[in-house]
Amino acid sequence: MRLPDLVRTTSFRLTLLSLALFAAAAAAFLFYIYIATAGEVTQRADEEVGREISSLETVYARAGQSGVNQALIERTFGERPFFYLLMDAAAKPISGNIAATPVEPATSEARSSFRVTETDPDGAIRRRAAWGRQVRLPKGELLFVGVDIAEGQGYVLRIIRATWGAGVLVLILGLAAGLLVSRNVSRSLLGLKRAVAAVEAGDLHARAPVRGVGDEYDELATGMNAMLDRVERLMGGLRHAGDAIAHDLRSPLTRLRSRLEAALIEVDNGRADPTESLIQALEDTDGVLKTFNAVLAISRLQAAGQVPNPQLFDPAELCSGLAELYGPLCEDKGLAFSAEFSKGLQVRGDRDFAGQAMANLLDNAIKYTPPGGAVMLRVRRRSSGEVECSVTDTGPGVPFEDRVRIVQRFIRLENSRTQPGTGLGLSLVQAVAEAHGGRLDIDDGPGLVQEGATQGAGPGLRTALVFPEPAAA
Repeated sequence: MRLPDLVRTTSFRLTLLSLALFAAAAAAFLFYIYIATAGEVTQRADEEVGREISSLETVYARAGQSGVNQALIERTFGERPFFYLLMDAAAKPISGNIAATPVEPATSEARSSFRVTETDPDGAIRRRAAWGRQVRLPKGELLFVGVDIAEGQGYVLRIIRATWGAGVLVLILGLAAGLLVSRNVSRSLLGLKRAVAAVEAGDLHARAPVRGVGDEYDELATGMNAMLDRVERLMGGLRHAGDAIAHDLRSPLTRLRSRLEAALIEVDNGRADPTESLIQALEDTDGVLKTFNAVLAISRLQAAGQVPNPQLFDPAELCSGLAELYGPLCEDKGLAFSAEFSKGLQVRGDRDFAGQAMANLLDNAIKYTPPGGAVMLRVRRRSSGEVECSVTDTGPGVPFEDRVRIVQRFIRLENSRTQPGTGLGLSLVQAVAEAHGGRLDIDDGPGLVQEGATQGAGPGLRTALVFPEPAAA
């Protein structure tokens, strides 16, 4: 038989476990109470019996056996709740208000619990608990004195019953509270379950409800929603990347096939050397491979969330090597190139990824800055302690409203369509910055177009790869 869903919840099972532990603790507590209270009743009874025996021993020392007989007769008809029995050395009764000693063997000195049978005014027979002690008098007689402990034991039993009743009541209330808590927990998790089920069914827009009370369920729902937002963005980016790859690779692959086909026809007809076509085909193939390598690098960084095996390196030394490589390229295009490096800086991360990111920024600056312009490479420490590697140019710049879009994969602005590229350069830089715990800043360049300025000059662009200050070792 299948149990109800509420009973099968983890919260209800934890409630049952807590109740079981409580029941075990309560049972141990009750056992301790019984032992302690019952022992207290017996101890007090033994003390009372001891005092009574001492009193009778005093009488015996003063008046002998006859004096004890007289004392027992007087005390038996008094109001004292004691049971007496005076016996000779062979345990034969001499006097007292009980017929036989409960001590076994009868001639020994010992303490003993026993029961006394009596008839109440209604004629009902009752057996009452009692406690007694038997001692031997100086001339060999045996004296047994007992006391009724039924009232004390009854008090103990009433305490035990009341405690058991309270324990049962607590268990019932605890079970009811467990059902209530399980129901509330199930209601709190219902929204999460529905969101998960919707996502499993393919609805990436589903979100878990946040009640706004700030408890752990709200924290879980908020974290889950943030995760779903990221998954939705990644899936959207993946779909967009697939469409963009298909679009951007269609032309180079078509050209590659056409050139290979033309080269094959020329070779078959013997009219031309296919070397030039093969060289162009290799260039197109390199472009396709470059696109895939860039996409792979970005995916690796975004999947890992951080750079693999980060190490300390000097960004000034890294950019100095890039300056030696890109300085001549700027001169060939008629651009003024300058570099400014602060020494003694340290960045924790991957040197190769950082070098690729800075190379992409320099490529873009050189590509879009018209002849007569300028490009500057700079490495410095900010007042916040962050390390900044920036590239500044005097090109056409990027409108403010487009600066968020240009770091997305395969996004190219209209004024850059005439330039070769895949739209992955700044996407890689953004991925490198995030993997290092930094960011990519995009700002205006050194100035605006002025009257009489070099043709094609613009406001320029300043792109900065900002690394966080490395933690102290």
